[in-house]
Amino acid sequence: MWLKNFLNRLIPTVKAEDEDLVDPLDTLRDKCKATSHVKHLAEKLEECNNRVNSRSRTAETCIEEVIDFMHALDHCVSKDLFAYLK
Repeated sequence: MWLKNFLNRLIPTVKAEDEDLVDPLDTLRDKCKATSHVKHLAEKLEECNNRVNSRSRTAETCIEEVIDFMHALDHCVSKDLFAYLK
């Protein structure tokens, strides 16, 4: 009981009353997906997914493409994300 009360004081709660909260990360990711570098990596990932899904037995994975895509996306988002934090 005391632990729950203690944690409730440490962890702030966000209460949205009438307004809809929008995650700035989602907004920035959508904006970054439109950049040429991220688009190129998304196309490479899609090509890899299509290639892997077209085969019935393959050892190929698209992990490298996923990592490259997410790294570029996170790098793009990180420039502006912290301006939204309080």
